[in-house]
Amino acid sequence: MQFIKPDINLDIIGKRYIAYSVSAVFLIIAVVSLIMHGGPKYGIDFSGGTEITVHFNTPTNTADVRGMLNQAGLNRASIQRFGEADENEFRIRLDLAQEDESAASAIQDQIQDALGDRAEILSVEMVGPQVGADLRGKAMSAMFYALLFISIYISGRFEFKWAEAAIIAAAILGLTLLFGRMGVPLAWLAVIALGTALAGFYFLQLKYAMGAIVALIHDVVITVGLFSILDIEFNLPIIAALLTIIGYSLNDTIIVFDRIRENNKKLARKPLELIINRSINETFSRTILTSFTTLMVVTALFLLGGEILRNFALALLVGILVGTYSSIYVASPVLLIWQKKMRSGLATQNR
Repeated sequence: MQFIKPDINLDIIGKRYIAYSVSAVFLIIAVVSLIMHGGPKYGIDFSGGTEITVHFNTPTNTADVRGMLNQAGLNRASIQRFGEADENEFRIRLDLAQEDESAASAIQDQIQDALGDRAEILSVEMVGPQVGADLRGKAMSAMFYALLFISIYISGRFEFKWAEAAIIAAAILGLTLLFGRMGVPLAWLAVIALGTALAGFYFLQLKYAMGAIVALIHDVVITVGLFSILDIEFNLPIIAALLTIIGYSLNDTIIVFDRIRENNKKLARKPLELIINRSINETFSRTILTSFTTLMVVTALFLLGGEILRNFALALLVGILVGTYSSIYVASPVLLIWQKKMRSGLATQNR
C-alpha cells in the first residue's frame, strides 16, 4: 500500500511566502507570551523550593486545599491538581527550600497538620535555590553547545568550511565567556551567542548552517512559547525533550540538504528554486512517514504515559510537528533567500 507516490511534485517552494507568514505569526505569539510571563515558568528543578504531592480521601477542590494552607500560615503556596479529577491528588509548591533532613521533616509535618486526616502525603521533593540556579545554567549550556556543535558540523559536512566554522565557534565561546564574567544573565548570553552565530554565517557565507540554525531556533521558540501560553512549568525532562527536538529536526533537515546538494551537482544549470523543490519532493515520503510513525509512539506516550510523562510527551509532539514543518518550509527556503541575496550583491558590484 502506497500512501505517498514517489513521483509527487508539490509546489512547496512556490508556497513559501504563506509559510513565512504562518511561521511569523506563531513566532510573534510565542515571543509576546514569553515577554508577558517574564520568561519561561521554571519548575522546582530550576527555581528551587519544595514540592509536595498529596492524596485526599474525599473529593476536594483547589479552593479547599488553599483554605487549609492559609489557616496554617502557608499563604504563598501554589496548588495544582495532579492527574484526573476523581483521583483527588494535588501538587503543592512552596518557596521553602531546605536541604537538610530535619528541615524537610518539619515542613512535611507542617503540611500534614494543615491538611489533617483527610490527606496523605505521597512525596516530598526539595531543591535549594543554588542547586536550581546551577541546573538552570547547565540546561542553558547544554542547548547552547548543542546548537554550536551542530553549526560546526553542518558547515563542514555540506560546505567543507571547517576553518570558517571554527572561527565562528571561537568567537561565540570568547564572547560568552567575556560577557559571562561581566555578570550578563544566561538568557542574554544565549541571545548574544545566537546573534554571533547568525552574523558569522552571513559574513562567511555558510548558507547551509544558516538554514539549519534558523530552523532550529524556529522550532525551539515555538515549542517554548506554547508552554508559556499553556503556563506549563519547565523542568529537566522538558529540557531533555527540547534537545531531542533539536536532534530530530536536524536529522530531517540534513536529509533534505543532502538531496539538494546531490541534485545541485546533477542539475547545475537548473534554477536553485527548481532544485530545492525537487529535492524536497524526493524526500517528502520519507519525511512524512518517519514523522507519522514517530508521532504514533509519542501520542501513545502522551495519552497513556501518566501525568509524570505528559508534559514531556507534549513537548515532543509539538516539536516533531514543528520540526517536520521547518525542515520543509524554513530550512530549505533559507538557501533560496541566500542565493537571491548573493545574486543581488553581485549585480550591484557589476554596475
